[in-house]
Amino acid sequence: MNRISLSIVLSVILTLPVFLIAGDIDRWTPEYMISFKRVGSAEISPDGKWIAYTVSEPLTDGEKSEYLTHIHLVSADGTVQFQLTRGDQSATNPRWSPDGEYIAFTSSRDGNRSQIWFIRFRGGEAERLTDVKGGIRSYAWSPDGKYVAFTMTEPPTDEQEKARRERRDVRVVDEDFRYSHLYTIPFHEDDDGKREVQRITEGNFNIGSFDWSPDGKWFVFDHQPTPKVNDWVHADISFVPADSGEVKLLVDQGGMDASPFFSPDGKTIAFVSDGGEARWPRAFDIYTVPFNGSTSPVQLAETFDRQPSLVGWAADGKHLYYAETQRTSRRLFSIPVGGGNYRVVTTGNGVFGGFSIDKTETVLAAVHQDFDTPPDVILSDIDLFSPERLTAVNEGFDKFPKGKAEVIRYASTDGFEIEAPLIYPVGYDPDRRYPLILMVHGGPAGVYLETYTAASATYPLQAFAAEGYFILRPNFRGSSGYGQEFRFANIADWGYGDFEDLMAGVDYLIHRGMVHPDSLAIMGWSYGGFMSSFAITRTDRFKASIVGAGVTNLVSMTGTSDIPGFLPDYFEAEVWEDYDLFKKHSAMFQVDKITTPTLILHPEEDVRVPPSQGWELYHALFRRGIETQLVLYPRQPHGLQEPKFIVDAGQRHIDWLGRYVRNQDETGEGK
Repeated sequence: MNRISLSIVLSVILTLPVFLIAGDIDRWTPEYMISFKRVGSAEISPDGKWIAYTVSEPLTDGEKSEYLTHIHLVSADGTVQFQLTRGDQSATNPRWSPDGEYIAFTSSRDGNRSQIWFIRFRGGEAERLTDVKGGIRSYAWSPDGKYVAFTMTEPPTDEQEKARRERRDVRVVDEDFRYSHLYTIPFHEDDDGKREVQRITEGNFNIGSFDWSPDGKWFVFDHQPTPKVNDWVHADISFVPADSGEVKLLVDQGGMDASPFFSPDGKTIAFVSDGGEARWPRAFDIYTVPFNGSTSPVQLAETFDRQPSLVGWAADGKHLYYAETQRTSRRLFSIPVGGGNYRVVTTGNGVFGGFSIDKTETVLAAVHQDFDTPPDVILSDIDLFSPERLTAVNEGFDKFPKGKAEVIRYASTDGFEIEAPLIYPVGYDPDRRYPLILMVHGGPAGVYLETYTAASATYPLQAFAAEGYFILRPNFRGSSGYGQEFRFANIADWGYGDFEDLMAGVDYLIHRGMVHPDSLAIMGWSYGGFMSSFAITRTDRFKASIVGAGVTNLVSMTGTSDIPGFLPDYFEAEVWEDYDLFKKHSAMFQVDKITTPTLILHPEEDVRVPPSQGWELYHALFRRGIETQLVLYPRQPHGLQEPKFIVDAGQRHIDWLGRYVRNQDETGEGK
């Protein structure tokens, strides 16, 4: 076999094994784990008696490699469950009508653009509400249920369509934007059996989230100057009459002002803002402002992580609900509007998400998971949280012994306390020392949470555990979930302080006699890919590295990514202002130090971290004679989405580790 090779995945992977049924295998594998069903957000009915949720299943037969999503219903007592929507096109984003009679959803059935559909919750045929050219981005029922508002990217003009057909469709960068704007459509047909769409906003701005006023007469929305990802740093909040009219600015604090929500009495707007200090590691707070703009915005108490995601107002208007990461969990919190600290609503272990609350504000629905429990719909009294699990979407999936998972804590070299989920090898024997996978999350302001460890993913954790590996997933400095100071602690320091945090965790496990020092591997995606390439310029302790969609050259990344302001913000300088700084933190400028066999995986349609980042590292290692392989995944954006590619990546991880990371026992002899 060649020491150095290039594998470009050009189409459906023909070399994948046939998907096996559980009876044919006795352990977790990427092929088996891909059958895992994903559970989407829970939407509780206004009367609290039903919960709509989505289930996504992989389709992998023949030429198919996609997820099919449909809407399911479960009664509040869990006794009745059924699938509501069907068909070969996904149905997503369920929303109950205010009277609880209908469920709206988005789907691209009957065409290739996302439209709004609706169906009676007791069943029947779905009907299409919209037939627009631009495709639906988001939508919301009016409070009285007579209208549905939605945002849509402006469709191409007739002249633009003509230019495309005639092959004259040149594109001038940062010009000719197609903006997202706000529209409404009546729910009921007129006397002629039609529904006329009304455009509410127009102009050179791009709308993100919006909210109806309680009386249905106004919209409040956030907007940025262009659709460019980088322009989130200039988001403002405005309002407009619900039947269209003049757009008026309400909040502009100089940075990001977003996610506005009307209070129940319509007099106050809640929103999140960075207070004019827009930074990529993100630090923002909850504010309120009178809808009439009579006084300036008021900041509420700081939240745990200063990254709250607003869920909405309490019915009494005295406090707000928001979701936020807290260490290795994600929870629902409430915070009083009149002053005072936050309260944790969803107590207990694991990760909570997809929150919704009934109209009387007595019952909360959500999706919950933990290390050992797959995601399912839960229901609880909102004041005295005691969740009941209503669904068992993946019943029968958890067939094999799993490696134990726990959160460990250790001290880094300069005293930072680091938390890390740790997955043990299946059948762990404390008298043995095992090989270790050091897994690095993206961001760098990502975070490893207490999520179900047997879920299908690019990194199939329990498949690694079944192969006899420890998997260490540190939340190093720069991670979310531990407060602003910790999240900002790797500013202009990528690959140094955070690298020490990672290696301290490795040495902690070696010191405890759990891991063999000569059987180490490192892998990660995005920022994790950055670290997997940079770490091997700083140490030769790793027997293998796997770089997933990794940033390998900060200089070229800055000029080719769709977020050109990202790295200059993190390093507090432009490339031309401090070229040496960007070189110092780039694997490509230290590539002569790399001796580690390196597998490089990269999506071909990645605009966040362009594939050229993978090519640069591959060419350098190839020319230096280092064992390497580059695998490209067509059609994929920054993360892998097609099930067959997810299986392929998982198996390639296992094969690369098996080739270069030796199983060692305490005597150093291979096992």
